[in-house]
Amino acid sequence: MEYGILKITTEQAQEITEQLFGIKGVAFPLPGEVDFNFRIKTNKGHGYILKVSRPEEDTDYLDYQQQLLLYVEQRAEGIISPKVIKDTSGNMVSDYRDEQGKLRKIRLLSWVPGRIWSGVNPQLDDLRFSLGEQCGLLASALSGFDHPQAHRNFEWDVAQSLWIKEHLDLFATDEKEILQFFVEGFEEVQETYGKLRKSVVHNDANDNNIIVTEDLIHPRVRAFIDYGDAIHTQIINDVAITCAYAVMHHNDPLEASLSIAEGYHSSFPLKEEDVSHLYWAIAMRLGITVTKSALNKIKEPDNAYLLVSEKPAWEVLRKWCKIHPEFAHYSFRKACGYPAHPKKSKFETWSKTNAFLLSNLFPTVSRDQVEHLDLSVSSRWVGHQEEFNDLELLQFKLDRLQKEHPNKILAGGYLEPRSLYTTSAYDKIGNSGRESRTVHLGVDFWLRENTPVHALLDGEVVTAINDAGDKEYGGLVILKHNMDGFEFYTLYGHLIPESATKHEVGSQIKAGENIGLLGNFPENGNWAPHLHFQIMLSMLGYKDDFPGVAYPNQLEVWKDLCPDPNHLFKVKGLEPVKSNSNPELIEYRKKHLGKSLSLQYKIPIKMVRGAGQYLIDQWGRKYLDTVNNVAHVGHENFKVVKAGQIQMALLNTNSRYLHDNINALAQELLETLPPELSVLHFVNSGSEANELAIRMVKAATGQKDIIASEVGYHGNANICVDISSYKFDGKGGAGAPEHTHIIPLPDAFRGKYRGDNTGDLYAKEVQHRIDDIRAKGRDVGGFIIESIISCGGQIELPQGFLSKAFELVRAAGGLCISDEVQVGCGRVGKTFWGFQLHHVVPDILTIGKPLGNGHPLAAVACTQEVAEKFANGMEYFNTFGGNPVSCAIGTEVLRTVKRENLQAHALEVGNFLKQQLTTLRKDYPIIGDVRGQGLFLGFELVDQQMQPLGEKADYLANRMKDHGILMSTDGPDHNVLKIKPPMVFTKDNAEELINYLMKVFGEDYMKA
Repeated sequence: MEYGILKITTEQAQEITEQLFGIKGVAFPLPGEVDFNFRIKTNKGHGYILKVSRPEEDTDYLDYQQQLLLYVEQRAEGIISPKVIKDTSGNMVSDYRDEQGKLRKIRLLSWVPGRIWSGVNPQLDDLRFSLGEQCGLLASALSGFDHPQAHRNFEWDVAQSLWIKEHLDLFATDEKEILQFFVEGFEEVQETYGKLRKSVVHNDANDNNIIVTEDLIHPRVRAFIDYGDAIHTQIINDVAITCAYAVMHHNDPLEASLSIAEGYHSSFPLKEEDVSHLYWAIAMRLGITVTKSALNKIKEPDNAYLLVSEKPAWEVLRKWCKIHPEFAHYSFRKACGYPAHPKKSKFETWSKTNAFLLSNLFPTVSRDQVEHLDLSVSSRWVGHQEEFNDLELLQFKLDRLQKEHPNKILAGGYLEPRSLYTTSAYDKIGNSGRESRTVHLGVDFWLRENTPVHALLDGEVVTAINDAGDKEYGGLVILKHNMDGFEFYTLYGHLIPESATKHEVGSQIKAGENIGLLGNFPENGNWAPHLHFQIMLSMLGYKDDFPGVAYPNQLEVWKDLCPDPNHLFKVKGLEPVKSNSNPELIEYRKKHLGKSLSLQYKIPIKMVRGAGQYLIDQWGRKYLDTVNNVAHVGHENFKVVKAGQIQMALLNTNSRYLHDNINALAQELLETLPPELSVLHFVNSGSEANELAIRMVKAATGQKDIIASEVGYHGNANICVDISSYKFDGKGGAGAPEHTHIIPLPDAFRGKYRGDNTGDLYAKEVQHRIDDIRAKGRDVGGFIIESIISCGGQIELPQGFLSKAFELVRAAGGLCISDEVQVGCGRVGKTFWGFQLHHVVPDILTIGKPLGNGHPLAAVACTQEVAEKFANGMEYFNTFGGNPVSCAIGTEVLRTVKRENLQAHALEVGNFLKQQLTTLRKDYPIIGDVRGQGLFLGFELVDQQMQPLGEKADYLANRMKDHGILMSTDGPDHNVLKIKPPMVFTKDNAEELINYLMKVFGEDYMKA
């Protein structure tokens, strides 16, 4: 019968509920494959779910569902499930004849409140763990239940799924090949699969049958509904079904499934033999889904529910078939607390009684001790990335290190996180942003070119190739070794290709026999000569290659699959280097560092390296830095670093001696400044610069009173704190000191005066402060303000405000200070200095963070008049201000900005990013305002009543960090996201930022 005729209307559903159960309510349709389902909302309680069967539904089957629900309600302590509601006659299943006179069976269940899984965003590991955990609890509760209908023929049962092979012709060639692969794989394991534990399980934890709590930040699965697919089957099928649906819409379905398996195992322990079939069971459930959809398109093309999972199921299938079954199996084992490889313990036991000398591997070297060579991401020996990539320089450093340790072999690298792999060929977009392979799985032995390499054990050649074209290993040989009850492999990489390819695959090599010779770049994979030696317990289907580097989030699996090569040698110095964990670092900070020091993000990050617009953690993960304007021309800019290193090797002293560097820096700076600002003083920080500026004001005017902006921040020295409303009006502050006078934050969006043409109104506030000072019988010393107020929330000064304010202050005898500590040196794009945006010239300019690119360097520029008045006989001397090293660095920073046209770059990229943020605002109205210039931008989060959304801003920053993008909040209400990245930040970086902002703005908490 046609679906349209069978369908029940909401009016009919309401009538049925009142007629049979005496309950009045409003019906809302719900999806369903077989039954017609409705939510019945009433004035009391959470309401009900009405289930109307199709004609001639099997009564025994409906009774089975009701009995199962009663069993769960009575026996499953702590599990929430729908409760059976009997009709007015006491029946659990009622009769109803529809308009065609067909008998329909009716059931009413209690409504379980919450959100369905498909409506929850984001779905993170904790939530997926709770899904597995709850599913396991339910499986445990159902283990004692049975019913004849539990043993019915059922197409959705994974155990019965091989029926799909009869319908493979429904699919296009590529789809058919994918399904054929999984069908054949499932058929191959039928003998062991058939022996797995069985029980009645829910069997349908799909994304519309899972109820999640209302908590938007830490949601948990609370219940399952719709027990219609429950069946007696292999227990692992229950896990597989849960995974199959929950991993949809994830870039890495295997990673997403691991927390589900872990959660299930925590409440219903899975056996090793169960876990070994999970990969195939997940695939077959997805295969059922797409096959049923293909059939339903023919059978009921207007029933949209029957097709709802088709597209995401195919997306998972296409990704799933690219995951090797063994790797999935080992990953699931690890998630469930087993060693990733079943033979791991056998290998470790064997290796305890078998030891080899390094001279067995390198007979011509005759050295059996090692000097550990650290090439990790935090290694000081590696130095700058550009230096490491200079292979001739690298070889020179290796030779020099070898001379220092002539009786040892330079070696190391097992489980070492490295940032040396510059290729993006193996990068991928995971479930939490970009991922790179960084963790080294073998040991590197650094020896001279042509050093012979010999076999440690008898083995069969399984790989002998020239891999140089892929820049991975160069000449590569892999041997298989058969031991008593297990096998393992040894890999020898970076050989001279001809010495590797002389071996025939399948041939035997005896212990002590020559394998090959160490190659040199570029034929050895473009490295300095060394042997990459690795142990594998499985080849994972590889024939002509094998990964030598792993993704950090897969480390626990890979270190079981690729045991420490030092199991064979037992040499001191080859052990993986251990470093303090993040919790240990945090604990030490709490004990011994200042209590007012804070850490960024709810889960802090340990950063060990910088590169351009990226910061890199101890595992080699790159974080796109949108916050750090200190690294003005890029983190660890090579030319800036070299300028400092070269000068540091020559001389560093104070400015009382003549030196070219201080003049060179002065010249570079003066070229960017208006002629009025022609005198410079060099200091070490923005705080020192602003403190010196205030001293100049007092010396030049004889006055102490300073006018500053609300939420302004000018440094951490005493005088700077005294003029920083951000500090003295914040936590721990005591309000404005006697000689500090604060104007309202000149914020045209949410300040005292709002909208266009507010410049004059805010300028009048400056006049009011002048009047207040004069009312106390004093005169104005000066006025200090940032040209874009950073801690205030990236506030652009209203048009006309700064010129008018300067005019008023000068008319009152005061001096004007432009604080460019954050916005200067070309960052605003349109001009080199922020004050130039407003067509004014200050009396004093303070320069800070950007000038040293991370090195402590700052400056004060002033007019000749101010300089002369400041030079009143009291010498100004700063031990480190203007030292040759700092000046060399600052000079190179300014030259880099000019040489690489970074000011124009900031304008172009900044305009693009600002336009994209403005477009984003249309879709996400909590973005109340987008503002700033160049690469000094911000956007403010507010509700419809213009109230600040600081908690959402904090959530956004922490979630963006999870995706590998560093953001931070600012503003008096901490509701502004600031964007002030290194100036090498690109348009592609901007697009990546926008894409992930869209992703996080789409999450439930941000939309609530």
